[in-house]
Amino acid sequence: MISIRPISDLRNRFSEVEKEINKNSKPIIFTMNGKASMVTMSFDKFSKMAHLDYVERALDEADAYAESHPEELTHEDVFSRIKEKING
Repeated sequence: MISIRPISDLRNRFSEVEKEINKNSKPIIFTMNGKASMVTMSFDKFSKMAHLDYVERALDEADAYAESHPEELTHEDVFSRIKEKING
């Protein structure tokens, strides 16, 4: 379950907040004046999200390239081209 805390907990209970984030590996939503203000998460969780975002963007880029370049290659063609580039 996501934890919701007042933003003052960052100042007043920082070490407790840090332990909760690292223990549960779930984000914490901080509120200011009763409204969501910010979200914190562990660095490990952030890294995984950033990596997934990178992969998703790379796949979107590949899809766009494939749409604009309708040439179809067999896996043998692909690997032979790669081998040519590696071997010179």
